[in-house]
Amino acid sequence: MAERLSRELMALRVAAELRPREVVNLGIGMPTLVANYVPDSRGVVMHSENGILGYGAYAAEGAEDLDLINARAEHVRWHPGGAAISHTDAFSIVRSGRLDVAVLGALQVSERGDLANWMVPGKGVGSPGGGLDMAAGAKRLIAITEHSNQGKPKILRECSYPLTVAGRVNLIVTDIAVIEVTTQGLVLKERAPGWSTGEIQSETEARLRQVAPVKEMEFIIPETSPPGKVLPDAAAAVADIPDGATILMDGFGGIGGMAHYLMLALRDHGARDLTVVGNTVGIARVSTFGQPPSPGLQAIDHAILVEKGQVKHAIASFPVSPSPSRPSAFEQAYQRGEVTLEVVPQGTLAERLRAGGAGVPAFFTPTGAGTVVAEGKETKIIHGREYVLEQAIRGDYAFIRAHKADTAGNLVYRGTSRNFNAAMATAARITIAEVNEIVEAGALDPDEIVTPGLYVDRIVQRPEGFSPFRPVEEG
Repeated sequence: MAERLSRELMALRVAAELRPREVVNLGIGMPTLVANYVPDSRGVVMHSENGILGYGAYAAEGAEDLDLINARAEHVRWHPGGAAISHTDAFSIVRSGRLDVAVLGALQVSERGDLANWMVPGKGVGSPGGGLDMAAGAKRLIAITEHSNQGKPKILRECSYPLTVAGRVNLIVTDIAVIEVTTQGLVLKERAPGWSTGEIQSETEARLRQVAPVKEMEFIIPETSPPGKVLPDAAAAVADIPDGATILMDGFGGIGGMAHYLMLALRDHGARDLTVVGNTVGIARVSTFGQPPSPGLQAIDHAILVEKGQVKHAIASFPVSPSPSRPSAFEQAYQRGEVTLEVVPQGTLAERLRAGGAGVPAFFTPTGAGTVVAEGKETKIIHGREYVLEQAIRGDYAFIRAHKADTAGNLVYRGTSRNFNAAMATAARITIAEVNEIVEAGALDPDEIVTPGLYVDRIVQRPEGFSPFRPVEEG
């Protein structure tokens, strides 16, 4: 019988499955070897449940335990654009849908794609750790394992150990085969050099199907690079925003923290029937915060979109002017019946955005119980107190204002741009960042990064000398 693949060759074969710019979690043990074979040029972001993003091959002699690697960060080769995040944020990435691939070791895999990887034979029940989260949260799940253990098959009709996840495995890479999990069962796709399909089936309890000739494994990483995130201007960044989109836009009271350059581009682009989500809806122009430097100027804010009839609906905490004698453009449009509004308490808005970014669909809060805010919403008595069920907020796009970005999309904030921007950046399908400065990936200290680049899809640099004010006659 032919030789079995080494653990290194198995890891190399898994690395060939990873696509440019994917976010990939590598489980403890054999999966950590995969990082050694992923070229930096592919832009793959390695994700650790223990708070590291962008790590690469490890240098610790014999280290295959990700806990050890994380505890000794000096042994990690950081890819350009790496970031250090909290353990909590690491799992938010998993739940948010941003985790493209999880690679986990397996004790058993069933023909339906069930995975069991947390009971050690002969030692009782082990610790599931973060494996259950990764298996459930990843878009694709790859199991890497020896095909059998002391002659006993590990790819079975049914798993006998407690499940890590049910029906989520997409691909199995073993020391003798590559097997795809389909709705019709297991399909043998590749065989290790020297192995026949019959020999592989003899070591597999589950039935293996063949829908095409089974080819011999290859160990080649394609030479492809992802497109860059930096765009030439704001017009290019917003060009695909359709009518009816939901856009998250920061803004507290004055002009601070708003992506003025992107707002102007969206106005000129002309998308209509927009839903705008923000702390405010165009009160910078009529507030006393951030007054224009000279008469005849007014702030750029959400009002430029409202006045052009592009906004249909708003979700906000402060939708009205602090001065009744100076109503905002949104207030006037609301009074005319041209727009609709959902008023949200400020803390609830922040939590709805955070929940959207963390993959939490809804939560209970005591805020607003017994008030108009709770009308039409489910309520529940918990520990003798009434709570209101609030839905998470997700946007199609987020306009983010930051101070600095690197070309990988990692963001550093300054001053008032730290208010809602960081939460909004995680809660949109496409996040566009407007920054003062762009540096090369790797130039930022990982510990100063607030928003990891995996959340940022497009970056534009605010033109030198750009002003957040415009003459009143220009609007």
